Amino acid sequence: MQDETKNRFFLVVVDETEELHQALHFACARAKSIDANIALVYVITPNDFGHWAGVNALMRKEAREQAEEIIKTHSDYANRFIGKTPLVFIREGETTDQILQLIEEETQICQLVLGADTKSESAGPIVNYITGRGAARCKVPVVIVPDSLSDSQIEDLC
Repeated sequence: MQDETKNRFFLVVVDETEELHQALHFACARAKSIDANIALVYVITPNDFGHWAGVNALMRKEAREQAEEIIKTHSDYANRFIGKTPLVFIREGETTDQILQLIEEETQICQLVLGADTKSESAGPIVNYITGRGAARCKVPVVIVPDSLSDSQIEDLC
């Protein structure tokens, strides 16, 4: 079984939400427990300044640099936790479409791990979409980790 799991990845969506930590921690703990790895995806939502090409190019460059900085921080965390360098994807487009497209393209992704916001009326736009209209397109199981769990509670689950 371990040989089968070594090339399997738990996909975590990197963004700037508080619940990202719980999703990332769960994915790392789970991957470590079965000798698998994780993949991180950051989706840049494009700005529409098409009529000002120079402004658009600068904004895209700055967004890419910011995405690389943010994803590196989380990649370093995962590497320290599981001792493996995660796969990293930076995409541009509509977030849920890019996540689902990545899952379709990368057959080694075995699970999507999302953090859920428990402090508001909604678990979050990605969770809502994936568990609603996007469920038919999602070709892997989805794990939703509440942001109210501590690291030790998450590790007890894995």
